[in-house]
Amino acid sequence: MAETHKSLEGYCGLCNACGIHLGKTRHAAENLQKVIRTYGIDRVALKLVDLEPAFEHYAEFEKVLDSFVKFFSDCNGCLVGDGDPQCTVRECCKQRAYNTCIECLDLDTCERLRGRVLFQQCIINTLKTKKLLLNNLSK
Repeated sequence: MAETHKSLEGYCGLCNACGIHLGKTRHAAENLQKVIRTYGIDRVALKLVDLEPAFEHYAEFEKVLDSFVKFFSDCNGCLVGDGDPQCTVRECCKQRAYNTCIECLDLDTCERLRGRVLFQQCIINTLKTKKLLLNNLSK
């Protein structure tokens, strides 16, 4: 696989559909932050508690939104070392010397690729790894 294409997909091919890799998740969170600031919702949220009790937790919401911007960004794909370091698909492709799963004869029956569970677990493990790296950098 040409070096310029390595950041465009992962071994499983999910990167081309991944909102994190494509920056969509981060951009959506950033856009929501802009809308909130533009309309002053951040300044009046606590005054809206009587209308909607959930606004009592607005400060926590802002922290979560900030975390979306922080953690859901800058993934270049597993072919260049990002993504989930414990991904079973990545290890399988490496062991078989495949660039992607599409090269595998077992693609249609592969348990590693079945359902969204793999994708969700990749996201969780990627974020855990990123958090560890950020913590180590801040020391």
